[in-house]
Formats: sequence, structure tokens, C-alpha cells
Amino acid sequence: MKASFRIGTQTMLCTESTVKHDFSFTSAFPFFVECESEDEIRRLHQALVAGGTASMFSASYGFGRMFARVNDRYGVPWQLNLP
Repeated sequence: MKASFRIGTQTMLCTESTVKHDFSFTSAFPFFVECESEDEIRRLHQALVAGGTASMFSASYGFGRMFARVNDRYGVPWQLNLP
């Protein structure tokens, strides 16, 4: 299932995952960034994971060519997707 909504000029996207994860549910929600290239997703992943943690990174999970889930050094969750 998916939902999207806008807060000001920012579009927020919520998705349900069918993939089994090593992390449990959290009440926080991640920032979702759709990247325009493989270089961009790799650059953002590297920058966000510095001092943080990466819980997912793969060539494909079925909903894009590449996907990453990262908690940055402040604990803010991010999802990076290359459709």
C-alpha cells in the first residue's frame, strides 16, 4: 500500500514493505528521496551513513533499480530510491 501527501511544498510518501527486515517498527517516519542516477543514490548513501547506520542497500527490492535505508548520525531515518 502507498500514500502520498504534501506538507507545504514537500511531498511525503508512505509505503508498506513486504520485505522482512532486521529492524523493528518505529513510530518515526523516514524521509524518502527519489534519486535521478546511480551516482546520486551512492553519493547520498555514503554521506548519510557517515556516523550513522545502514539497514538496507541493494541493487533492487522490486520497487526500484536501487534502494537504501539509512539512519543518519542524528538518528533521522532516510529511504533513498532509484526508480
